[in-house]
Amino acid sequence: MSSAAEARFRLASPASCARVVAVVALDPACDDVLARLAEKSWGGVRFFPASAAAERAVLDEVAAGDLVVMVASAGADASAAGLIGRACSDRRVHTATFVIRAASVSDEVLSNTLSQVRPWSLMVVIASEDDYVEDILRSFR
Repeated sequence: MSSAAEARFRLASPASCARVVAVVALDPACDDVLARLAEKSWGGVRFFPASAAAERAVLDEVAAGDLVVMVASAGADASAAGLIGRACSDRRVHTATFVIRAASVSDEVLSNTLSQVRPWSLMVVIASEDDYVEDILRSFR
């Protein structure tokens, strides 16, 4: 928000009920992004590394929340999105995916990653910097 006029549209009180948000790395390159985010204060947000994304117990825990946010690197294997997406779909849990795209990544490589995550995401955001993930994640709360 950049002006007083815009500030009047901001809600002054917190949400009446706490959201449970799970943030899952889809590839090992995103583990660092999640580790950095996990160091900050988040109420009701849990972070899961890529190594845990395919574990049945983790899938059940992730899909028990209100929102699941998946984070992938453009060009990486994001096939875990299918496992997570199916678990969320079965339970009617909303999903969003952030794809972090380095400047050197071609459109073809990005398209390959998007084809893996898009069927399982209600919203897909392509970010050029991983700092953007924190900003948009805060907006979900």
